[in-house]
Amino acid sequence: MISKGCEQCAKGGKMVLFVYGYCDQRDCFYCPLGENRKNVTQTYANERPVESDEDVIEEAKRMDALGSSITGGEPQEALDRTCHYLELLKEEFGEDHHTHLYTGITGGRENMRRLSEAGLDEIRFHPPLEQWGDLHGTEWEEILYIAREEGLTPAFEIPGIRAEPEFLEFLDEGAADFCNINEFEMSDGNYRRMQEEGFELRDGHMSAVDSPKEEILDVMGDHDRVYFCTSVFKDAAQHRSRLKRMARNLRREFDEVTDDGTLVYGKTWISPDELDALGVSEEFYTVKSEHVEVAWWLLEEMIEEGDVPEGEIVEQYPTVDGTVVERTPLA
Repeated sequence: MISKGCEQCAKGGKMVLFVYGYCDQRDCFYCPLGENRKNVTQTYANERPVESDEDVIEEAKRMDALGSSITGGEPQEALDRTCHYLELLKEEFGEDHHTHLYTGITGGRENMRRLSEAGLDEIRFHPPLEQWGDLHGTEWEEILYIAREEGLTPAFEIPGIRAEPEFLEFLDEGAADFCNINEFEMSDGNYRRMQEEGFELRDGHMSAVDSPKEEILDVMGDHDRVYFCTSVFKDAAQHRSRLKRMARNLRREFDEVTDDGTLVYGKTWISPDELDALGVSEEFYTVKSEHVEVAWWLLEEMIEEGDVPEGEIVEQYPTVDGTVVERTPLA
């Protein structure tokens, strides 16, 4: 089974709202946060640094978001901020804007009540690795029932370190609605610590770790409320689908949207008057301060015919920072 939050994520429809980079509970060796996110107070909506509420709303509209995932750090350690953004998103986009939150602490009833009242739909708990297999009778069992009583959908979201049947027991007992297992990954933020723990990249993979995926699936994979989220799926489905949503939403008449969710266009340094003289319709170019952006196939044709001296084909991400992936000179 795939949850509503995951369903939207698979469509690229979840905005990632990183509310707070600190996590005082523990320093997990597998934490993937890079230096620009770890132990910072800056909030980000996808790649956009948030300086105002309007930044959050604008980013959600930029990607035509179906919902938002609240993450960190530890969102419960900045509860006022977290609740503020939940209320903001629900007020702006309505109750159908689905929200889920990742947390590594239990938080208690008051936190669950505040999160629910602010508009949180789904809460995904990540208990400490050292307690796996011994969670019954602890605050981790109690918080699942408390969260449900306060109107939230409780679940587990855990890294694929090892198979742990106790999580299946919580599902069968009705304490948790589902359990997501994320394929173990290496990142710039954790690879040294991961290697110190004896983990290495799987052959042929850029981020997936050589971990007991098959054993986990043998023990837990047949349960209808367990979902194993692979490294490939995160990149190919989640991230790429989000980029495609942005690109389709932002594309100009002359931009090409690639299968990777990037935008492709031409760039040249002639004047708009020269383009007009060549018969290029205004819908196929945009004037910038020091250059003109134009349909790449028109630019290529004009350069081949000698009407324009030079230019380049630009491929860039549709994100707020507009990172350029590739430039191809034309002359």
